[in-house]
Amino acid sequence: MNVQISNLARIAAAPSRIIAGLMSGTSLDGLDIALCEFTGAGLDTQIKVLHFVTMPYTQEFKEELKSISFKTEVALQKVTLLNAVIGTYSAKLILEALRAWEYPLNAVDLVASHGQTIFHAPISLHQQEEFPNATLQIGDGDHIAVHTGIITLSDFRQKHIAAGGEGAPLAVYGDYLLFSNQDENRILLNIGGISNFTYLPAGRNPDLVFSTDVGPGNTLMDQFVQLNYPGKYYDKDAAIAETGTPNSALVKALLEHPFFGNPFPRTTGPELFNMAYLQEALIASGQVSISKEDTLASLCEFTAVSIVTAIKQSISAQSFQVYLSGGGMHNPLLIQKISEGLGFALRNTNELGIDPDAKEAVLFALLANECVAGGQTDFGNQRGIPSITMGKISLP
Repeated sequence: MNVQISNLARIAAAPSRIIAGLMSGTSLDGLDIALCEFTGAGLDTQIKVLHFVTMPYTQEFKEELKSISFKTEVALQKVTLLNAVIGTYSAKLILEALRAWEYPLNAVDLVASHGQTIFHAPISLHQQEEFPNATLQIGDGDHIAVHTGIITLSDFRQKHIAAGGEGAPLAVYGDYLLFSNQDENRILLNIGGISNFTYLPAGRNPDLVFSTDVGPGNTLMDQFVQLNYPGKYYDKDAAIAETGTPNSALVKALLEHPFFGNPFPRTTGPELFNMAYLQEALIASGQVSISKEDTLASLCEFTAVSIVTAIKQSISAQSFQVYLSGGGMHNPLLIQKISEGLGFALRNTNELGIDPDAKEAVLFALLANECVAGGQTDFGNQRGIPSITMGKISLP
């Protein structure tokens, strides 16, 4: 047997595994690294987050990523080059984090890398019936494996699409295994660039689990700030939006896109929700001359309304708790509006034992754990949630 395969088999059969989960989202701000210890798999999974850090990207690297992300036409040469560069850069950041934590490299069993999404293309977005759902994440796993010396799992979303899904959201797999509860109906709401949620009804019945993208999270607000406020990447603490007033005509126009009439579950991305989307809504509503502050306040209102509406339309339970994660949870105005729309205070996943900022990186570590040591869980008979394990394996 190949010594690398033998090593993988040993890791899979061990009572516990140390896995570094990596996540870089649509905000393109940095690499989240969660070093996790897993015991067991499936519904018996026990996890301890040993360390977590966000390694910020350099300004130059952010600009390189922006140049190829979420656009229908880009330079193929640059995509090819950055596929290798992102993998190598991710490996460098992992090694830096481990040194900072004084954690031995040879004690890490696996790396689980989400990669960098540069285009997400479900049929509902590309509208070409002769083509399937598709998505593309780059940041080659072989480069990570070779430069760290650690077995690496990557490119998780392709299996989901191959099995009939849309490649997103994948949070449902980790949410069900880690957070489902016998006694409490729970919604795990993640507000990243795009917002999504998982509904976990009490009783842990997988046939009743539900997960969907909602629409924009931070992406429109962040893009608007970056375009109109040089040197800023987001509206920290909603300081700008707080000074504006939502424009009801603009909010109404933003909500009139056919996407919001698509059946649940659905997926989307910045490929749809971008500055062209905003400009079309400004023209349609006759509000092209409103202030930047009012525009940003309107985008915040739009995001909150889309989240509240999606939850109310798709969840029939009379009572449930909402647990937050993702960068949007740090926007106090957005959270206030969602809370007011739902009629109760929101919680976050700290109360469930996972740092909400680390949650997505932890998810991909969990998917790697399932790939090598699990694979026995039935995720029920829900559209968009095939019972599969995900991740391509790269050997050092």
